Amino acid sequence: MHDVIIIGGGPAGLTAAVYAARKKMDTLVLTKDFGGQPMWTMDIENYMGYQFITGPELMEKFDEQARRHAENIRYEDVQRLILHEDGSFGVITDQSQYAAKSIIIASGKRPRRLEVPGEAEFTGRGVSYCATCDGPLFANKTVAVIGGGNSALQAAYELSGVAEKVYLVTRRSYSADPVIIDKLQQAANVIEMKGYISKSVQGSRAVEKLTVAKSDRGEETDLAVQGVFVEIGLEPNSEFAKGVVALNHRGEILVDCRCRTNIPGIFAAGDVTDGVDKQIVIAAGDGAKAALIAYEYLLHQIS
Repeated sequence: MHDVIIIGGGPAGLTAAVYAARKKMDTLVLTKDFGGQPMWTMDIENYMGYQFITGPELMEKFDEQARRHAENIRYEDVQRLILHEDGSFGVITDQSQYAAKSIIIASGKRPRRLEVPGEAEFTGRGVSYCATCDGPLFANKTVAVIGGGNSALQAAYELSGVAEKVYLVTRRSYSADPVIIDKLQQAANVIEMKGYISKSVQGSRAVEKLTVAKSDRGEETDLAVQGVFVEIGLEPNSEFAKGVVALNHRGEILVDCRCRTNIPGIFAAGDVTDGVDKQIVIAAGDGAKAALIAYEYLLHQIS
């Protein structure tokens, strides 16, 4: 029986692990993979203490500090949560089952899919959800980036330094920060295609073509590309908590200002919650807060 099980290995989960361990709580961290969304981010210029750092470099520093305090980190995929009558909890993973007096859900989000023909078949063969990870594979090739937010424009800008040509396909006007839009304007090999929707991905053994259509008239255009980078937002990794804690219509976990869910003893932090802004520094702050509130919760349980 652990004092707390933390689900997630990104900024929120690892920060929660440090704070929980420093409170001498018996802590177990369960995560499907390491680092969370910062692992897909190349340029980070707004995390305090660093003028510039890449996402993977930042998460290596998180991991180093977390392991100095909380050594019990296991790479397992959480499948579901169980509420016990005595107020404790069970966590079932793809490998084992664990018990805890409290839980902090910090499982983050994952990329949303286009859900068009050919996307699933060519994932890993030209379709990618991480420009930072896969961009170098497309040196001197033609690629398309789908999306109009911060992540899409940053991906297009990063790829412009690698690829020969980058199509930026977006359904409507950009919803990105002005500083990122300004950066994009400096990339001469980015072709902006506003007002288009993606229809299908085609090819033989790898991606060869992306078919797009004018959103207002339906006229289709074929883009000869070797890579398609999908950057249309994220979905919360909350399926395992469905039916246990309250979720909003987007699948995000509803929390109050103290990271508490509707179930006493279950807390949530970071991008998996309904918090307004999704930023690394906010996720880390949430993780610290959730651990401190969980500690306070356990003190009241003992008393």
